[in-house]
Parts: sequence; structure tokens; C-alpha cells
Amino acid sequence: MTPELSNFAARLRELISHPQFEIGNRQFSELALELFTLQFQNNFAYRKICETRRLMPQVVEYWTQIPSVPTGAFKELELTSLAPDARAAVFHSSGTTGQKRGRHFHNAESLAIYEASLWKWFQLHFGDAGELVFLTPNQNAAPHSSLVHMFEIVRRKFVLQESAFTGVISADGSWTVNFAVTIQKLETASDTAKPLTLLGTAFSFVHLLDYLAENNLQFQLPENSRVMETGGYKNRSRTLPKAELHALITKHLGIAPDNIICEYGMSELSSQAYDSEIQNSERQFHFPPWARMQIISPETEREVREGESGLIRVFDLANVFSVAAIQTEDLGIRRCDGFELTGRAQFAESRGCSLMTA
Repeated sequence: MTPELSNFAARLRELISHPQFEIGNRQFSELALELFTLQFQNNFAYRKICETRRLMPQVVEYWTQIPSVPTGAFKELELTSLAPDARAAVFHSSGTTGQKRGRHFHNAESLAIYEASLWKWFQLHFGDAGELVFLTPNQNAAPHSSLVHMFEIVRRKFVLQESAFTGVISADGSWTVNFAVTIQKLETASDTAKPLTLLGTAFSFVHLLDYLAENNLQFQLPENSRVMETGGYKNRSRTLPKAELHALITKHLGIAPDNIICEYGMSELSSQAYDSEIQNSERQFHFPPWARMQIISPETEREVREGESGLIRVFDLANVFSVAAIQTEDLGIRRCDGFELTGRAQFAESRGCSLMTA
């Protein structure tokens, strides 16, 4: 790790924390090119990938030309600028039993960037979240889950709010929900009229909703209560179309559809996208200003036109000490400066942060 990377990280944190945190295309490209040069110089595995593609800093002129790394490469390579003795934490990509996991290494500085990035964007979308109930295990039980780390940061930031992690890890390593504790929280919120925010994976919500249906339970949570739903299913529960899942959340929890917000993130990134903006009945995800996304044709590797589908590619400035340009295996439709999430590419391994175990 070099002082130049630390300096970039400090400047980016200051930019993110500024009340006026918009970043125009020109400024973003300048920052991205600067970061690309630093990562090329200090990240050996990434430099080899760039050299193989003959895309070095001296020939790359705009951020869209910066070579991206597929998420699968994090399973095979140490894509980091951090020396082994400087790695204070590691987030593992999720997967089914027996799958090799990707690794995103962090030190104190990169975790500080991660915290600044997630908190600024989360706060903008959730505001006063009321009491927080996380349908996941806590950080002690799942120390390598980026999602759980995110939830722990949110819990600490809302220091004056009550909070609880009601997920547990079963004997086979899968995540389940402590229904008794969760229902107690729902009952208390309903009785006291205090807003509550439920945060969890899609399959955790299916587990909870199925339990409520089986026991003929319905709640009308207070006005301004919210849900943050993320991740996929992948054999952890029955699979529901997004619209059906959200309809059941409204039916059994009494939360208005506009207060159900989806999050898109992964262990290889340090920033998240939210879909709170709904146009023409389609949910559109947007990343914060310090990240950009493209929808890429898998055939031509070029950006598709408005309304066309392809693979989601993300350039995240907050990935200072790893790789900023990430090629995902997720499919999306280009919607102006946002995207509609449509699923996983058929060639992709089963994955999703909702599969993460300790």
C-alpha cells in the first residue's frame, strides 16, 4: 500500500461527506483515471489482467475504457493492493456448499471508505428508520458477510434507535429467522405506533411471511415503517417474483409498497444501489454519485442502448484498495442513468448475498 492510495482514500471520504456530493462526468472520469493508475501500479494481479488486454494507464483516456474484472476472478486471485499483514478483514462472496468463495480484502482505511459510502446513500433513502430489525445473524456469527457488516454499521449509526438481529445460523450453516423474537418486535411496534424498519434477504422475508401465513398472523405496522429487501433465494426458500413478494409484505406487515426498498450490492463492491425511485411501474436502481454503472452486451462487450438488456458493470470509486471496475454476472435493463434488475446470467454460478454463511 502506498501513501498515494491513502491520500486518494482520504480525499474521496471528504468528497462523500460533503453536503453537496454530486460528482459530474468530467470529475468522475478524472478521479477514475487517477485511481486506475494507482491500482495498476499497486495491485499486481490486476496489473497482469490489464497488461494481457493491453489496456494500460497511458492508453486509457476515459473511465469507460478502464478494464473491468469479473466477480469470479475474486475467487482465484488476490485482487488487492494490501499486503497480507495489512488485511484486517475479508468479505467472502456467497455461494452454496462446496463453492469457492470470492475474497475482498480490507484494512482500516478501506473499511472507513466503505462506511462513508454506505451510510451516506442509506441515510438518503431511509432517513429516520425508527426501530431496526435485521433478519440476519449478527456480525459475531457472520464475520465475513459484507451484508451483515453493512447492517452493523447502520445499527451503530442509529445509536439512539432500538435494534435487534433476529437471524440465526442453523447446524448446516444456512440462515434462518428466530420467529418468536421477530414477532415480538412486530407486536411491540404495532402496539406503540413507533415506526419499524425490517432489513433482510429475500429468502428471509419468505421464511417470515410463510410463518405468518401458516399461523394466520397479520400486522399493520405504523406509518413510515419500511422494508429493505436484498439478495436472492437460491434454494434457501421457495422463489417468488418480486411483485408477489412485495404484495405479501404489504398484506402481512401492512407496509405500503412505496416503503419497500430494494438494495443491490455485493461483497466485491463498497457502494450499494437502491431502487426507491419508481417510474412507469418499473423499479429503477441508482448508485451514489461516486459510482457509475453500465449495461454491457455479453456478445460485443459494448454498452447497450436505452431499454436494452445486458450484464451490469459497476465502477466504484470507493473500491480504493482493490479493483474499482467490476463486471458482474447480473442482468439488467438500461434505464437512463439507472437500471432495472432482471436476474442472473444463465452461465453464472448460483450466488447472492442471501446465501452468505459465517
